[in-house]
Amino acid sequence: MMWQKWAMAATVGLSMGAVSQPQSEPYEKLSRYGFFKGELKNLDPADNVVPYELNTPLFTDYAYKARFMYIPSGKAKVESDLKLSFPVGTTLIKNFYYPEDFRKETGKRRIVETRLLIHKPEGWDALTYVWNAEQTDAELDYAGDEFDVKWVHYDGKERSANYVVPNKNQCKGCHETSKKVVPIGPTVRNLNRKNTVLGVHQIEYLYASQKLDLGGLKLESIPVFPVWDDEKKWNLDERARAWLDVNCAHCHNPDGPANTSGLDLSFDQKDPGKIGICKVPIAAGRGSGGLHFDILPGNPEQSIVYYRLISNDPGIMMPELGRTTIHEEGVKLVADWIAAMTESDCKK
Repeated sequence: MMWQKWAMAATVGLSMGAVSQPQSEPYEKLSRYGFFKGELKNLDPADNVVPYELNTPLFTDYAYKARFMYIPSGKAKVESDLKLSFPVGTTLIKNFYYPEDFRKETGKRRIVETRLLIHKPEGWDALTYVWNAEQTDAELDYAGDEFDVKWVHYDGKERSANYVVPNKNQCKGCHETSKKVVPIGPTVRNLNRKNTVLGVHQIEYLYASQKLDLGGLKLESIPVFPVWDDEKKWNLDERARAWLDVNCAHCHNPDGPANTSGLDLSFDQKDPGKIGICKVPIAAGRGSGGLHFDILPGNPEQSIVYYRLISNDPGIMMPELGRTTIHEEGVKLVADWIAAMTESDCKK
């Protein structure tokens, strides 16, 4: 197979590099880890740092994200629920940046922050590094920060946002499942795609590089997570459910911090009531907007889920963290999905 030709090169490349992990306290500066070579702002990965992409990513005020993973030894394993368990020593690296002009992605850009998830023997540790104005390095920040960011949007119009860097407790809150900090985005299904940087399928790449244990699964049998904005390949229900899964289900699931809501917005949830269709909210209040159903088929304006997605009020908005602006395209997708429902969807 074609991937066998580059598998040997991948394995050799991953055995090299000068990544350094601190033994106790984290480094104060991002550059100390050695995840990138050359000028740090170029985000050129060291030889044993692998770029990865997601089919449907989390929305964060329209920020672009350059993602990488470092697995120094061992293999990530596919679990029975198709989630990935990563070996101790793994670091997931996510860089948040804004191109000056979204129509020219390779042009000038501003990197705002880099978030690390480091898998230690006692569990995952979330760290945030804020970039300086010169774009030469990023410093460890536990307290969080705020920045005004500007860019030219896809439509040619200038936009801005008050970008919020989360504090350590907020990072923990989003990544917490069953009271443990865990990665959210890189599931085997959401990684099931061709990588635009590598030019090859990234699941095959990780497998050939001996960084992924498929647990007996055949490559061709791994399901693909829908791409939320690909109307040609995925239907409306698949795209909306994928968007809700990535943006909401890390809290709204039986083991998540919002489990008391009774909502389970996980992609695989089939029960209409748990998804919120024709469901009366467990707790009424300002967050419900005086509305009577989480999702009212055919009527997004009378649906609490939609009401909270279009709000920027801290006491109403959902998600609660990670955005200060409304994801217009994502919200429209959810509205179209609700509008297309009929009363019969309550009983499916």
